[in-house]
Amino acid sequence: MGSIEQKAIKATYFSIIGNTLLAIIKGITGYFGNSYAMIADAIESTADIFASFLVLFGIKYSNRPADENHPYGHGRAEPLITFLVVGFLITSATIIAYKSIINIQTPHELPKPFTLFVLGGIILWKEISFQIVIKKSKETKSSSLEADAWHHRSDAITSVAAFIGISIAVFLGKGYESADDWAALFASFAILYNSYKIFRPALGEIMDEHLYHNLENDIKCISNNVSGVLGIEKCYIRKAGMKYHVDLHVIVKGTISVKEGHDIAHNLKDTLRTELIELGHVLIHIEPDFETI
Repeated sequence: MGSIEQKAIKATYFSIIGNTLLAIIKGITGYFGNSYAMIADAIESTADIFASFLVLFGIKYSNRPADENHPYGHGRAEPLITFLVVGFLITSATIIAYKSIINIQTPHELPKPFTLFVLGGIILWKEISFQIVIKKSKETKSSSLEADAWHHRSDAITSVAAFIGISIAVFLGKGYESADDWAALFASFAILYNSYKIFRPALGEIMDEHLYHNLENDIKCISNNVSGVLGIEKCYIRKAGMKYHVDLHVIVKGTISVKEGHDIAHNLKDTLRTELIELGHVLIHIEPDFETI
């Protein structure tokens, strides 16, 4: 397994350990601190643990080598795992919203002030976690790791909402007990919004949307500097897991032999895969320049 895959796996283990510790801290603090927003936060972190295990499975499975039944590899497993992760997010948001509405209608005690100190530390940690994992997702081009990163950000948003709600309840006192629950309800909508942001790119990957214009420009720039290449007629890119598969139509002199065209194609393919390590299969079609015939 390559260094890119190892980076993604390490980032996922980081998420699993962090979410497990936070789920325990949030659950204990919410229970003893009379805060449903904290308990809602713990529910989301628990869902995040299972989601991170899914991401780990998806990364490992999607990086299996190509075989007879999967000549392009197993990369498409990753966006499918991302869909499952989004399902976890939507489920946790629905549970939080339902419980929040019930609690808003039910009289209960004010949350304890110490919960604010715990939440402050959680917010800081989750934002740091988001920045670490989102950086790794960009380095590895992993959609499921990006989904895992947004889990951290949605958790931070939930915690910020809980912090605001608990602050209102604690400082304004009697009559504002439900501020904590309103905060949890708001957080559930924030989670749903983030779910869409995660879902949309993964859907584009499954549908082979052409969303990789920067990579296309890099491919064309490198190709035009390879000996024998006169230009690029077409460049199609589709993503599967952490790899990008490329169909490239290359213009060469119309008077060269088949062998010369074959050598140019192989040289170009080797050059592209050396300079752009994220590339998977590169299929090159040779087009004659009719002006040179």
